[in-house]
Amino acid sequence: MSAASLLAGLGQRLFSPRAPGSSKDDWGRGDVLPVRVHGTQFTATSSMPVRFSAFDQPLVFVTLALMLWGLVMVYSASIAMPDNPKFVHYSQTHFLVRHIISLIVGLVIAVMAFQVPLETWERVAPWVFIVSLVLLIAVLIPFIGKGVNGAKRWISLGVMNFQPSELAKFGVLLYAANYMVRKMEVKEKFFTSVAPMAIAVGLVGSLLLAEPDMGAFMVIAVIAMGILFLGGVNARMFFLIALILVFAFGLIIFFSDWRRERIFAYLDPWSDKYSMGKGYQLSHSLIAIGRGEIFGVGLGGSVEKLHWLPEAHTDFLLAVIGEEFGFVGVMCVIGMFMWLTRRIMYIGRQAIAMDQIFAGLFAQGVGVWMGFQSFINMGVNLGALPTKGLTLPLMSFGGSAILVNLVAIAVVLRVDYENRIMMHGGRL
Repeated sequence: MSAASLLAGLGQRLFSPRAPGSSKDDWGRGDVLPVRVHGTQFTATSSMPVRFSAFDQPLVFVTLALMLWGLVMVYSASIAMPDNPKFVHYSQTHFLVRHIISLIVGLVIAVMAFQVPLETWERVAPWVFIVSLVLLIAVLIPFIGKGVNGAKRWISLGVMNFQPSELAKFGVLLYAANYMVRKMEVKEKFFTSVAPMAIAVGLVGSLLLAEPDMGAFMVIAVIAMGILFLGGVNARMFFLIALILVFAFGLIIFFSDWRRERIFAYLDPWSDKYSMGKGYQLSHSLIAIGRGEIFGVGLGGSVEKLHWLPEAHTDFLLAVIGEEFGFVGVMCVIGMFMWLTRRIMYIGRQAIAMDQIFAGLFAQGVGVWMGFQSFINMGVNLGALPTKGLTLPLMSFGGSAILVNLVAIAVVLRVDYENRIMMHGGRL
């Protein structure tokens, strides 16, 4: 059945006039009204059958495809790492096994998250935000936070390292959606309404900069901005806040020597000053993508992953994809993330159309999150943006990132599930 037929059938059940005294079974058998869903008009007819599907299949399929492709590429990018003296005690399947465990744990928790009604998520949103704040503080406490390469971003849980900044993205998203529902007068009392959320995001940003993790702060700021815009802030105020944020990030970079060096290295990664320093990752990422040309050198054939390109299985996974699958592979990844973002935004618009504001804002916030973070990661790998420590969602190695990404998508699927129940005339 086509999507148009399904929507038309659902629209008939929702919007067709019901004659006085008619039974529920008779609802929709008479004259019907045209239904407009997100700019496309369908005319419902009584002959159109309705088949209920409990989840958005395209979203599930593209998510699984990204996860499976990511699993293959994490193994390909990490298989030679034991040859490095730093990882000499690791087996060739060390990162593969850990990634599989992360995917299994993430899927189990995602299934559990799907069972939770949106009403419950809305009620616990402030508490999830508070927990994320507590964990961001805990990671800075000696003997609790674990440092890697000069950054304290992880809390060791024994079987895996948990990164509180990933939970902070989810917590800020829940809090922002919940806040906008409670402050719908935002258009009339802008500064009074937005100030508390700005303070909350600023507090999270301060803790993230102390780790330091400017990349996560950028993603969280964009998520909050997206929720503000989608929640009804007028364009003039929105662009004012955007300018303030750009100015703030500019000051952060200006007063940080090593962040300024990253910008200069991005502008000229091949110079003698930066080619073996701040521009090393970028230059070797570009070499990897250049070697791939149109169709790539073949799966497993990457040379740059052989200890030339640092973090090949995490931040620079796309560079390995570009080398082994070429331009075609990179375009496939871009297309899949565009499709993922499109489906998530569509589910959010559908919820808002049925007056489920919190659910709609949350879903669209996840779309902003996935779209922006993948855009930044791809831009860094392709040399379009300065180097920033952000993983490719659903694909890169990283247990906490995979876990939180899958939970966020599971809640979006819950939004879609409740949308479908409402379109069938049911009650939540």
